[in-house]
Amino acid sequence: MADGVLGHLPPSALELAYLVAAIFFIQGLRDMTHPRTATRGNLTSSGGMFLAVVATVLYFEILSPALLAVSLLIGGAVGTWLAVSVETTEMPQLVGLFNGFGGGASTLVAGAELVDATGGGLGLELTTTAAIAGIVGTVTFFGSLVAAGKLHGLVGDSPIEGRTNQILQVVFFAGAVLAGLFLMVQTGLLGEAPLAGWLPAYWVLVAAAAIFGILLVYPIGGADMPVVIALLNSMSGLAAATTGFVLDNTALIVAGTLVGAAGLILTFIMCESMNRTLTNVLFGSMAEGSDEDMEDIYEGNITETSPEEVEMMLDAAERVVIVPGYGMAVAQAQHAVAELADLLEENGVDVEFGIHPVAGRMPGHMNALLAEADVDYEKMRELEQVNPTFSQTDVVIITGANDVVNPSAKEDEGSPIAGMPVLEVWEARSVIVNKRSLSPGFSGIPNPLFANDNTSMLFGDAKQSMQDLVDAYNENH
Repeated sequence: MADGVLGHLPPSALELAYLVAAIFFIQGLRDMTHPRTATRGNLTSSGGMFLAVVATVLYFEILSPALLAVSLLIGGAVGTWLAVSVETTEMPQLVGLFNGFGGGASTLVAGAELVDATGGGLGLELTTTAAIAGIVGTVTFFGSLVAAGKLHGLVGDSPIEGRTNQILQVVFFAGAVLAGLFLMVQTGLLGEAPLAGWLPAYWVLVAAAAIFGILLVYPIGGADMPVVIALLNSMSGLAAATTGFVLDNTALIVAGTLVGAAGLILTFIMCESMNRTLTNVLFGSMAEGSDEDMEDIYEGNITETSPEEVEMMLDAAERVVIVPGYGMAVAQAQHAVAELADLLEENGVDVEFGIHPVAGRMPGHMNALLAEADVDYEKMRELEQVNPTFSQTDVVIITGANDVVNPSAKEDEGSPIAGMPVLEVWEARSVIVNKRSLSPGFSGIPNPLFANDNTSMLFGDAKQSMQDLVDAYNENH
């Protein structure tokens, strides 16, 4: 039995603490399924993890109470600083880094446990779980670094095609697996192997998995990052759960399993929202449209408008739907958009927001941005809710969205996005598209919506354009 601060208690007391923590995890995850209760869910899950960490550290006397308190204060200060200093538009890359840190921690803990058990505790079960945790954790860490770099503009955003990259992926993944098998044979089957005999195999495993993680994520286009972030989140949970088996820690197993399952479910939801398979996201890419295709669709068919003309259209509207996209996030236009919505509602206009599941750079990106601008959650409508209402909508304002409103998904069976669920904004009486230019979205294909008879293009930065629209509306009301 442990001799720590809680060591005089029976092991069942620690398991009880883990059970309470697991209940907190489950309830927190349940609350995070809805924006209105997401904050409470985050606090509940954090409370469960705090309980599990404190109980584990004190029961096994890993740190003294004073050092534990100092560590928690330092970690809390860093977390608070990140929460306050990082812009909401940069949250996707921060989430990606958090996923990576979880995976990296699993790799280090698994390796440390192997070192600690050398000479007496090595066995097939320990080495197997440690090898799995090392591979998954390392892939998660380095893959997350690349994903965060793409989202932050530090790594190229264009998809890379070619069999060479896929061959290299297979080679390095196989190398990591073979190193793991050697580790299992050397220590698990042969028994008490000396440290120098197996440790190089673990580092070969880590090195091969690191290169595989980079090669896996680097060729994927930045617009596919919502799927990649969700998948990496699932992998970080899997790494944590496997590390839980390495440490024989119930709380880590439960927490990791919940994160892994939730992340995997979210990954498939994202894929379904894009009408793509996970394999296609990881190993394929969207086809690119040619300049000739864009010229054929756009030339002579684009109607440009101004904030003053849009204000006149809004003045006669009874129902308006605003569709945000990544362009709104980049320009940080959410506050101007929210102000416009408030002004319209003050004048009796019914205003709602149409949210596509993959708009932005991570799941829930648009919801988070609008919530930051104090937009009522009840005004945010998911695709299935808002699509039937477009035919009764007077004006749709699209700010920074592209492929998620492309009618080719419905009308062109040969399109790369054919079958992808999109917001059917073209059913509205008038459509205003606010974009910097006619450049394509992540699919690389033109958007026929821009050339529709009922579509007008409001070119310019989203924040400035929305503020100009707010000013024009204020001048006349």
